Amino acid sequence: MVGSILAFGPPGLYARTESPEFCGSCHVMESRYEAWFHGGAHRRTKCVDCHLPNDTLARHMVWKSIDGLWDMAAFHTGRVSDPITLSSHGARVVQENCQRCHAETVARVNEDRQCWTCHRRVSHKQVGAIATWTPATE
Repeated sequence: MVGSILAFGPPGLYARTESPEFCGSCHVMESRYEAWFHGGAHRRTKCVDCHLPNDTLARHMVWKSIDGLWDMAAFHTGRVSDPITLSSHGARVVQENCQRCHAETVARVNEDRQCWTCHRRVSHKQVGAIATWTPATE
């Protein structure tokens, strides 16, 4: 029991911090949360499924801790950019997870490009019918 509390915090904290509602509770994430919530295919996927490494539990936990502490420090010191942007490390993690989940499809396409170059709705910025016709801005 003590080991679990030391590793995962008070009961329920680990599960709570894995939820999209937790991620969307920060004001700079509200629009991203809304885009995900109304976004379609990835609606059943949690934020951490894309934005944290998921190849091993150890790597997931290490980066969850690092990213969580970084986000908390940035938020409480007022250093969060608005709108929030994906770091180069974050982009690598998201790309790894896209390729892991969609390995069969990715094997048939050019893996050198970032997935969200073509799949603009994944970027949480453009949702709905207009996203299909609007060129990507990033």
